[in-house]
Amino acid sequence: MEPVPNFSLHRPATLEEANNLMRRNPEARLVAGGTDLIVNIRRGIVDTDCLIDLNDVAEMNGLGFDKKSGALHIGAAVTLAELSGDDTVIKNFPAVAAAAGAVAGPTHRQMGTVGGNLCLDTRCIYYNQSEWWRSSNDYCLKYRGDVCHVAPKSSRCFAAFSGDLAPALLVYGATAQLAGPGGEREIPLTELYQDDGADHLTLEECEVLVSITVPAAEGVVSDYVKMRVRGSIDFPLAGTAIALKRDGDKISRFTIAFTGTNSYPVLIEGVDVLIGKPLDDKALDALAAYLPKQIRPMKSTFTGQSYRRRVAINLAKRLAQRLFEAAA
Repeated sequence: MEPVPNFSLHRPATLEEANNLMRRNPEARLVAGGTDLIVNIRRGIVDTDCLIDLNDVAEMNGLGFDKKSGALHIGAAVTLAELSGDDTVIKNFPAVAAAAGAVAGPTHRQMGTVGGNLCLDTRCIYYNQSEWWRSSNDYCLKYRGDVCHVAPKSSRCFAAFSGDLAPALLVYGATAQLAGPGGEREIPLTELYQDDGADHLTLEECEVLVSITVPAAEGVVSDYVKMRVRGSIDFPLAGTAIALKRDGDKISRFTIAFTGTNSYPVLIEGVDVLIGKPLDDKALDALAAYLPKQIRPMKSTFTGQSYRRRVAINLAKRLAQRLFEAAA
Protein backbone atom coordinates (compact mmCIF):
# COMPACT_ATOMS: atom_id res chain seq x y z
CA MET A 1 0.00 0.00 0.00
CA GLU A 2 1.40 3.37 -1.05
CA PRO A 3 1.60 6.57 1.04
CA VAL A 4 -1.30 8.99 0.68
CA PRO A 5 -0.43 11.42 -2.15
CA ASN A 6 -0.62 15.19 -1.71
CA PHE A 7 -4.13 16.64 -1.93
CA SER A 8 -6.06 19.78 -1.09
CA LEU A 9 -8.77 19.55 1.57
CA HIS A 10 -11.87 21.75 1.58
CA ARG A 11 -14.37 22.02 4.44
CA PRO A 12 -17.64 23.61 3.26
CA ALA A 13 -20.14 24.73 5.89
CA THR A 14 -23.23 24.60 3.66
CA LEU A 15 -24.64 22.45 0.89
CA GLU A 16 -24.31 25.36 -1.52
CA GLU A 17 -20.59 25.62 -0.76
CA ALA A 18 -20.18 21.87 -1.20
CA ASN A 19 -21.98 21.89 -4.56
CA ASN A 20 -19.90 24.84 -5.76
CA LEU A 21 -16.68 23.08 -4.78
CA MET A 22 -17.79 19.96 -6.62
CA ARG A 23 -18.52 21.96 -9.77
CA ARG A 24 -15.13 23.69 -9.63
CA ASN A 25 -13.29 20.43 -8.93
CA PRO A 26 -14.85 17.68 -11.10
CA GLU A 27 -12.28 15.10 -9.95
CA ALA A 28 -12.80 15.83 -6.25
CA ARG A 29 -13.96 13.11 -3.89
CA LEU A 30 -16.34 13.56 -0.98
CA VAL A 31 -15.12 12.43 2.43
CA ALA A 32 -16.58 12.25 5.93
CA GLY A 33 -15.15 9.30 7.87
CA GLY A 34 -12.79 8.22 5.10
CA THR A 35 -12.50 4.64 6.38
CA ASP A 36 -12.92 3.19 2.88
CA LEU A 37 -11.90 6.12 0.67
CA ILE A 38 -8.44 6.69 2.18
CA VAL A 39 -7.61 2.99 1.83
CA ASN A 40 -8.61 3.11 -1.84
CA ILE A 41 -6.52 6.24 -2.39
CA ARG A 42 -3.48 4.50 -0.91
CA ARG A 43 -4.10 1.48 -3.11
CA GLY A 44 -4.20 3.67 -6.18
CA ILE A 45 -7.81 2.74 -6.92
CA VAL A 46 -8.97 6.32 -6.37
CA ASP A 47 -6.93 9.02 -8.07
CA THR A 48 -7.67 12.52 -6.79
CA ASP A 49 -5.82 15.57 -5.56
CA CYS A 50 -8.87 17.19 -3.97
CA LEU A 51 -11.06 16.05 -1.06
CA ILE A 52 -14.22 17.79 0.13
CA ASP A 53 -14.90 17.15 3.83
CA LEU A 54 -18.66 17.20 4.53
CA ASN A 55 -18.58 16.94 8.31
CA ASP A 56 -19.26 20.64 8.89
CA VAL A 57 -22.33 20.81 6.62
CA ALA A 58 -25.18 21.43 9.06
CA GLU A 59 -27.88 19.80 6.91
CA MET A 60 -25.94 16.54 6.91
CA ASN A 61 -25.67 16.27 10.69
CA GLY A 62 -28.23 15.37 13.29
CA LEU A 63 -30.26 12.34 14.27
CA GLY A 64 -33.89 13.12 15.05
CA PHE A 65 -37.09 11.25 15.87
CA ASP A 66 -40.45 12.87 15.15
CA LYS A 67 -42.70 11.76 18.01
CA LYS A 68 -45.83 12.87 16.16
CA SER A 69 -45.23 10.99 12.91
CA GLY A 70 -42.90 8.32 14.27
CA ALA A 71 -40.38 8.98 11.49
CA LEU A 72 -36.62 8.91 11.93
CA HIS A 73 -34.35 11.49 10.27
CA ILE A 74 -30.68 10.56 9.82
CA GLY A 75 -28.07 13.01 8.57
CA ALA A 76 -25.58 11.52 6.13
CA ALA A 77 -22.67 12.66 8.33
CA VAL A 78 -24.00 10.88 11.44
CA THR A 79 -21.48 8.28 12.53
CA LEU A 80 -22.32 4.60 12.59
CA ALA A 81 -21.42 4.47 16.28
CA GLU A 82 -23.92 7.22 17.08
CA LEU A 83 -26.65 5.52 15.06
CA SER A 84 -26.07 2.05 16.51
CA GLY A 85 -26.00 3.34 20.08
CA ASP A 86 -29.06 5.59 19.97
CA ASP A 87 -31.78 4.30 22.33
CA THR A 88 -34.63 5.57 20.14
CA VAL A 89 -33.23 3.82 17.07
CA ILE A 90 -32.63 0.60 19.01
CA LYS A 91 -36.22 0.64 20.29
CA ASN A 92 -38.10 1.70 17.15
CA PHE A 93 -35.84 0.59 14.28
CA PRO A 94 -33.77 -2.31 15.64
CA ALA A 95 -32.59 -3.52 12.22
CA VAL A 96 -31.05 -0.12 11.53
CA ALA A 97 -29.20 -0.11 14.86
CA ALA A 98 -28.06 -3.70 14.32
CA ALA A 99 -26.78 -2.99 10.81
CA ALA A 100 -24.89 0.12 11.89
CA GLY A 101 -23.36 -1.85 14.75
CA ALA A 102 -22.28 -4.65 12.42
CA VAL A 103 -20.07 -2.49 10.20
CA ALA A 104 -16.36 -3.37 10.45
CA GLY A 105 -14.91 -2.80 13.95
CA PRO A 106 -15.53 -0.28 16.76
CA THR A 107 -12.85 2.17 15.62
CA HIS A 108 -14.24 2.17 12.07
CA ARG A 109 -17.74 2.90 13.38
CA GLN A 110 -16.48 5.86 15.38
CA MET A 111 -15.35 7.49 12.12
CA GLY A 112 -17.50 5.89 9.42
CA THR A 113 -20.74 7.64 8.50
CA VAL A 114 -24.21 6.76 7.30
CA GLY A 115 -23.64 8.42 3.94
CA GLY A 116 -20.31 6.71 3.48
CA ASN A 117 -21.75 3.27 4.13
CA LEU A 118 -24.73 3.85 1.85
CA CYS A 119 -22.50 5.14 -0.96
CA LEU A 120 -19.78 2.55 -0.36
CA ASP A 121 -17.86 1.56 -3.46
CA THR A 122 -18.54 -1.95 -4.75
CA ARG A 123 -15.91 -4.58 -4.06
CA CYS A 124 -14.24 -7.40 -5.99
CA ILE A 125 -11.11 -9.55 -5.59
CA TYR A 126 -9.90 -8.28 -8.97
CA TYR A 127 -10.40 -4.63 -8.01
CA ASN A 128 -9.54 -4.20 -4.32
CA GLN A 129 -5.87 -5.02 -4.76
CA SER A 130 -2.55 -3.23 -5.09
CA GLU A 131 -1.56 -1.48 -8.32
CA TRP A 132 1.01 -4.21 -9.00
CA TRP A 133 -1.63 -6.95 -8.59
CA ARG A 134 -4.19 -5.20 -10.78
CA SER A 135 -1.72 -4.31 -13.53
CA SER A 136 -0.44 -7.90 -13.68
CA ASN A 137 -4.00 -8.96 -14.56
CA ASP A 138 -4.46 -6.21 -17.18
CA TYR A 139 -6.78 -4.43 -14.76
CA CYS A 140 -10.55 -5.02 -15.01
CA LEU A 141 -13.74 -3.53 -16.40
CA LYS A 142 -14.25 -1.42 -13.27
CA TYR A 143 -10.79 0.16 -13.49
CA ARG A 144 -8.79 0.81 -16.68
CA GLY A 145 -9.51 -2.62 -18.20
CA ASP A 146 -11.80 -4.09 -20.83
CA VAL A 147 -12.86 -7.36 -19.20
CA CYS A 148 -14.80 -8.28 -16.08
CA HIS A 149 -12.71 -11.20 -14.80
CA VAL A 150 -15.69 -12.41 -12.77
CA ALA A 151 -17.82 -12.75 -15.92
CA PRO A 152 -15.52 -12.37 -18.97
CA LYS A 153 -18.36 -12.58 -21.50
CA SER A 154 -20.38 -9.85 -19.81
CA SER A 155 -20.38 -6.21 -20.88
CA ARG A 156 -20.80 -4.96 -17.30
CA CYS A 157 -18.99 -5.17 -13.96
CA PHE A 158 -20.15 -7.62 -11.27
CA ALA A 159 -18.37 -6.13 -8.25
CA ALA A 160 -20.57 -6.62 -5.17
CA PHE A 161 -22.16 -3.96 -2.99
CA SER A 162 -21.15 -4.66 0.61
CA GLY A 163 -22.61 -1.89 2.75
CA ASP A 164 -24.48 -3.14 5.82
CA LEU A 165 -26.87 -0.25 6.38
CA ALA A 166 -28.75 -0.19 3.07
CA PRO A 167 -30.80 -3.41 3.47
CA ALA A 168 -31.89 -2.41 6.97
CA LEU A 169 -33.19 0.92 5.66
CA LEU A 170 -34.76 -0.62 2.56
CA VAL A 171 -37.03 -2.94 4.55
CA TYR A 172 -38.54 0.11 6.25
CA GLY A 173 -39.20 1.92 2.97
CA ALA A 174 -36.67 4.68 3.66
CA THR A 175 -36.26 7.69 1.40
CA ALA A 176 -33.09 9.61 0.51
CA GLN A 177 -32.78 13.39 0.42
CA LEU A 178 -30.32 14.60 -2.23
CA ALA A 179 -28.94 18.02 -3.15
CA GLY A 180 -27.17 19.19 -6.28
CA PRO A 181 -26.89 22.08 -8.75
CA GLY A 182 -30.49 21.48 -9.80
CA GLY A 183 -31.80 21.81 -6.25
CA GLU A 184 -32.99 19.31 -3.69
CA ARG A 185 -35.01 16.17 -4.33
CA GLU A 186 -36.26 13.13 -2.44
CA ILE A 187 -36.29 9.60 -3.83
CA PRO A 188 -37.03 6.12 -2.49
CA LEU A 189 -33.74 4.66 -1.27
CA THR A 190 -34.15 1.84 -3.79
CA GLU A 191 -33.69 4.39 -6.58
CA LEU A 192 -30.26 5.43 -5.30
CA TYR A 193 -28.83 2.20 -6.75
CA GLN A 194 -28.58 0.42 -10.08
CA ASP A 195 -27.31 -3.01 -11.13
CA ASP A 196 -23.81 -2.16 -12.37
CA GLY A 197 -20.75 -2.80 -10.25
CA ALA A 198 -18.75 -0.06 -11.99
CA ASP A 199 -21.52 2.54 -11.68
CA HIS A 200 -23.90 1.45 -8.94
CA LEU A 201 -25.08 4.88 -7.73
CA THR A 202 -27.64 6.99 -9.59
CA LEU A 203 -26.48 10.32 -8.15
CA GLU A 204 -26.44 13.08 -10.74
CA GLU A 205 -23.32 15.14 -11.44
CA CYS A 206 -22.24 17.14 -8.36
CA GLU A 207 -25.13 15.70 -6.34
CA VAL A 208 -24.70 14.60 -2.74
CA LEU A 209 -26.66 12.43 -0.31
CA VAL A 210 -27.85 14.74 2.48
CA SER A 211 -30.01 12.61 4.75
CA ILE A 212 -32.28 9.60 5.12
CA THR A 213 -35.87 9.51 6.36
CA VAL A 214 -37.30 6.29 7.76
CA PRO A 215 -41.11 6.22 8.08
CA ALA A 216 -42.87 5.03 11.22
CA ALA A 217 -42.96 1.28 11.78
CA GLU A 218 -45.37 0.72 14.65
CA GLY A 219 -45.73 -2.91 15.62
CA VAL A 220 -42.96 -4.03 13.27
CA VAL A 221 -40.16 -6.32 14.47
CA SER A 222 -36.90 -6.32 12.56
CA ASP A 223 -33.24 -7.25 12.61
CA TYR A 224 -30.14 -7.50 10.44
CA VAL A 225 -27.69 -10.40 10.34
CA LYS A 226 -24.68 -11.18 8.19
CA MET A 227 -21.98 -13.75 7.56
CA ARG A 228 -18.36 -12.71 7.18
CA VAL A 229 -14.98 -14.44 7.25
CA ARG A 230 -13.73 -12.59 10.34
CA GLY A 231 -16.55 -11.76 12.69
CA SER A 232 -14.74 -8.77 14.14
CA ILE A 233 -14.17 -6.68 11.03
CA ASP A 234 -14.97 -8.05 7.56
CA PHE A 235 -17.43 -6.97 4.90
CA PRO A 236 -20.44 -9.29 4.54
CA LEU A 237 -20.25 -12.34 2.31
CA ALA A 238 -24.01 -12.04 2.57
CA GLY A 239 -26.24 -10.01 4.84
CA THR A 240 -30.00 -9.76 5.21
CA ALA A 241 -32.52 -7.51 6.94
CA ILE A 242 -36.15 -8.39 7.57
CA ALA A 243 -39.03 -6.29 8.89
CA LEU A 244 -42.30 -8.07 9.62
CA LYS A 245 -45.54 -7.59 11.45
CA ARG A 246 -47.68 -10.36 12.84
CA ASP A 247 -51.45 -10.43 13.21
CA GLY A 248 -52.41 -13.43 15.29
CA ASP A 249 -50.79 -16.45 13.67
CA LYS A 250 -50.41 -14.78 10.28
CA ILE A 251 -48.09 -12.25 8.67
CA SER A 252 -49.53 -8.80 7.94
CA ARG A 253 -46.28 -7.23 6.68
CA PHE A 254 -43.05 -8.75 5.37
CA THR A 255 -40.08 -7.09 3.67
CA ILE A 256 -36.61 -8.52 3.15
CA ALA A 257 -33.42 -7.11 1.62
CA PHE A 258 -29.87 -8.34 1.01
CA THR A 259 -26.34 -7.02 0.72
CA GLY A 260 -23.13 -8.66 -0.46
CA THR A 261 -24.89 -10.73 -3.12
CA ASN A 262 -25.43 -8.32 -6.02
CA SER A 263 -23.94 -5.10 -7.36
CA TYR A 264 -26.60 -3.18 -5.43
CA PRO A 265 -28.57 -3.79 -2.21
CA VAL A 266 -31.57 -5.89 -3.20
CA LEU A 267 -35.06 -5.31 -1.83
CA ILE A 268 -36.74 -8.60 -2.70
CA GLU A 269 -39.89 -8.23 -4.75
CA GLY A 270 -42.85 -10.60 -4.73
CA VAL A 271 -42.71 -11.68 -1.08
CA ASP A 272 -46.12 -10.13 -0.46
CA VAL A 273 -47.51 -13.59 -1.27
CA LEU A 274 -46.63 -14.42 2.35
CA ILE A 275 -49.07 -11.80 3.65
CA GLY A 276 -52.10 -13.33 5.35
CA LYS A 277 -50.38 -16.67 5.90
CA PRO A 278 -48.60 -18.26 8.85
CA LEU A 279 -44.81 -18.34 8.59
CA ASP A 280 -44.57 -22.12 8.89
CA ASP A 281 -42.07 -24.55 7.37
CA LYS A 282 -43.95 -24.53 4.08
CA ALA A 283 -43.75 -20.74 3.83
CA LEU A 284 -40.06 -20.72 4.77
CA ASP A 285 -39.28 -23.35 2.15
CA ALA A 286 -41.20 -21.33 -0.45
CA LEU A 287 -39.19 -18.24 0.51
CA ALA A 288 -35.94 -20.19 0.20
CA ALA A 289 -36.91 -21.43 -3.26
CA TYR A 290 -37.87 -17.94 -4.41
CA LEU A 291 -34.84 -15.95 -3.24
CA PRO A 292 -32.30 -17.27 -5.82
CA LYS A 293 -34.35 -15.58 -8.55
CA GLN A 294 -33.16 -12.20 -7.24
CA ILE A 295 -29.97 -12.73 -5.23
CA ARG A 296 -27.08 -13.60 -7.54
CA PRO A 297 -23.65 -13.85 -5.90
CA MET A 298 -20.78 -13.94 -8.38
CA LYS A 299 -17.11 -14.92 -8.08
CA SER A 300 -16.22 -11.51 -6.67
CA THR A 301 -14.84 -12.86 -3.38
CA PHE A 302 -12.53 -15.70 -2.37
CA THR A 303 -15.62 -17.51 -1.07
CA GLY A 304 -17.59 -19.48 -3.66
CA GLN A 305 -20.79 -18.07 -5.07
CA SER A 306 -22.88 -21.18 -4.37
CA TYR A 307 -21.81 -21.12 -0.73
CA ARG A 308 -22.70 -17.44 -0.41
CA ARG A 309 -26.10 -18.13 -1.97
CA ARG A 310 -26.80 -20.89 0.55
CA VAL A 311 -25.61 -18.67 3.38
CA ALA A 312 -27.94 -15.86 2.28
CA ILE A 313 -30.93 -18.19 2.09
CA ASN A 314 -30.27 -19.80 5.46
CA LEU A 315 -29.71 -16.44 7.12
CA ALA A 316 -33.07 -15.31 5.76
CA LYS A 317 -34.95 -18.43 6.88
CA ARG A 318 -33.54 -18.35 10.40
CA LEU A 319 -34.07 -14.62 10.82
CA ALA A 320 -37.63 -14.76 9.50
CA GLN A 321 -38.54 -17.59 11.86
CA ARG A 322 -36.93 -15.88 14.85
CA LEU A 323 -38.70 -12.58 14.20
CA PHE A 324 -42.06 -14.25 13.61
CA GLU A 325 -41.77 -16.04 16.95
CA ALA A 326 -40.64 -12.84 18.68
CA ALA A 327 -43.70 -11.00 17.35
CA ALA A 328 -46.13 -13.44 18.97
